[in-house]
Order: sequence, then structure tokens, then C-alpha cells
Amino acid sequence: MKRVVITGLGIFSSIGNGVDEVRQSLREGRSGIGMSQARVDLGYRSPLTGILPEINLKDILDRKSRLRYAEHGVYAYMAVREALQMAGIDDAYLKANEIGIIMGNDSSAKAVIEGIDVIREKNNTQFVGSGNVFQVMNSTLSMNLAVSLGLKGVSFSVSAACSSSSHAIGLAATLIRSGIQERIICGGAQEVNEYSVSSFDGIAAFSMRKDEPQKASRPFDVGRDGLVPSGGGAAVMVESLESALERKATILAEIVGYGVSTSGEHLTIPTSEGPYTAMKRALNDAGIEPEAVDYVNAHATSTPLGDANEAEALSKLFAGTRPYVSSTKSMTGHELWMAGASEIVYSTLMMMDGFIAPNINLEEKDPKAATLNIPTEAVEKQIDIVLSNSFGFGGTNAALVIKKI
Repeated sequence: MKRVVITGLGIFSSIGNGVDEVRQSLREGRSGIGMSQARVDLGYRSPLTGILPEINLKDILDRKSRLRYAEHGVYAYMAVREALQMAGIDDAYLKANEIGIIMGNDSSAKAVIEGIDVIREKNNTQFVGSGNVFQVMNSTLSMNLAVSLGLKGVSFSVSAACSSSSHAIGLAATLIRSGIQERIICGGAQEVNEYSVSSFDGIAAFSMRKDEPQKASRPFDVGRDGLVPSGGGAAVMVESLESALERKATILAEIVGYGVSTSGEHLTIPTSEGPYTAMKRALNDAGIEPEAVDYVNAHATSTPLGDANEAEALSKLFAGTRPYVSSTKSMTGHELWMAGASEIVYSTLMMMDGFIAPNINLEEKDPKAATLNIPTEAVEKQIDIVLSNSFGFGGTNAALVIKKI
């Protein structure tokens, strides 16, 4: 089995455009949450969302290519380009070598709605335009990036709700371990327009703390009242250790564990057993005991049941030991399909710089999390092993373990 390493990171999120901005935001505990007037106008109960700057690809991609990219495809492109640059992979290398792509994505709402609006207005499907076809598909990220970058390796997207991009990274690592691929760019993206999460708002999944947007995402806090949706794009360049050494690439971390499970009990109500199983399997895959873990980037989205059940699973897994646990969603909100990948980026940055990001907005800890070591301010600490969790609707669970080399 080949060893799998991370050589590049890319991130475009509510707490920063690029790794440098994001690293600083993580240290400072800066929130990226705000209010969306477009959501107010559309009738949302909660207009809270992660705030991202608009990106214009006019000077980066030709017009024909730009028409193929959905909103979150643009975010993904920015993240992938940054990850490749950090990894020392340029266009000439992409052309001469086989590199794959696996991205996490579970919807493309804006493109679907805008396409249907045109058809209803014109009563003619021909007015939609050919670009819409490549925006609406769930594989929109992987297919467009593969063509724009000229990739020749594996190419597909993973749809698994909020664990999509964790599975994308885990599957990429599995393919490299087995020798099927040498190098894969992987990650995920999530759109933040007013159409993207309207049905979630309808089922009262979101926080109603509209008077204090930056305090609305409150993982593990007694006063949490729902998640805050967010998005962006995240990318991780992974490759075999042999490939990285051959290229003389800077190795940022090693992916040593991937654990999966399905709770299989309810579409939306999480359990503690499913997450526990995924975490345990990830540690077993890595060949380490719970006491070796320095930091857990928790899934904790700030929902009453989800946080409580994850806290229960963490308390069971780490009984007798106290790794630091925090949820970066307290700052970013829940980045949905991209969350697993973005949190690997965040965790790797912490590992590289020797600090643990705070779990902001934690004023009174939930009794279920009483034994968890949750910092409310940044902690300066060398991190050697990280466990990162992602759980999603349908009971799909993924856990990843990364290690400092």
C-alpha cells in the first residue's frame, strides 16, 4: 500500500480568499457570517449566510469556458488553482503527466432554476443555452475542471450530502494507496446564492439569531438554535509519497486514515453510533489509538441534536483522554458539500503553523460535551495527528485522519 501525502491546499471561503487570509482568520477567530438581503426578499425565515466576494473569471478563462461554470464551479476553480500552485504543478506538468480529479458536490440549484425560468418565459428550450447543461449536472465541478485543466486521470464527483468532499478526499487517498492513480486533486464546493438552501430554510434547519449574525453559529453551546449555511470552494492536492519525492514537492501532511459508516435510521436525525463507528474505523485504518490524536475538527454544525450526538460519540471514543476539539463552523458556518475538504485545509494549516483554532461563540457548554476539551481562544500547540469529521443527511458519515510528517 502506497503512502498518500498532501502537497497543495486551496481555499475560497467566508473567512478568506486563499490560505494566507484564512490562516489569519482561524488564528483570530474571525466570523464570516452576515445577512443576505436577497434571502429576505425571497421569503427566507433566516437570511443568515456566509458572505463571499464575487469572483470574475473574465481575465482567467475564455467566454466559452466561463459559460460552463456554475457559481460554485467558480469557487472550486479558484481553490484548485491555488492548490496546484502550492504543490508546484504548472500547466506544462498537467499536460505531461496524468492527474485525476474527485470533487464533492450534491446540488447545483441556481443553474437549474435559472434555466427553467428561461424556458417558462420563452416557452422554448433552445433559449436556455448550451452552457446550462454543464452547470446543472451534479458532476459540474469535476467535468469542467478536468476540461479546463486538461486532466487525464480519474474524474468524477461524489454526492453524499454534507460528507461529500470528505468522501472525495478519502476515495482519492484509496485510489492512490492501491496504485490505481499517482496524483489526484480533490475537494468540494458549495454555492451561496439565495436559491441554494431554500428547502433547508423551509424545514427550520437554520439559526434565527438575526440580530447577531456573527454569533449565530454556536457549536456545542447550550443556546444554539440551528446551523448557518455557507459555502465556497476547497481543494487538496494529494499524491503518492513517491510522486511527491520525485517532484521534490513540499509535503504538508500525510493522509493516514479514512473511516466510513451509515447510520441508517433516519434521513435527517443523526445518531451517535454511526459517527462513532466512522471515527473508530478511521483511527483503525491509521493504525493509531485515540490517545495519539492531538486535535479533532468536529462536524458540529450548531444544531441541537447533531452537536449533542457527536459530543456523545467523541466522549465515548476519547474516554480517558482529552484532545482539543473545536468546530471551525463556528466561524465559517456550515459549508455543506465543501465542508469536509475545507476543514482538512483548515486543519492542515493549523498543523503547519502549530495552533488550534477556537470554537467561538461557546458561552455555556452543552452538558453532553462536558468532558470535551473545547478551546474558546486560539491555542499555540504542535499538532501531529488530526481527526476530521463530516456527517450528512441520510446518515452518511466520513472521518479522515491526517498526520504531520
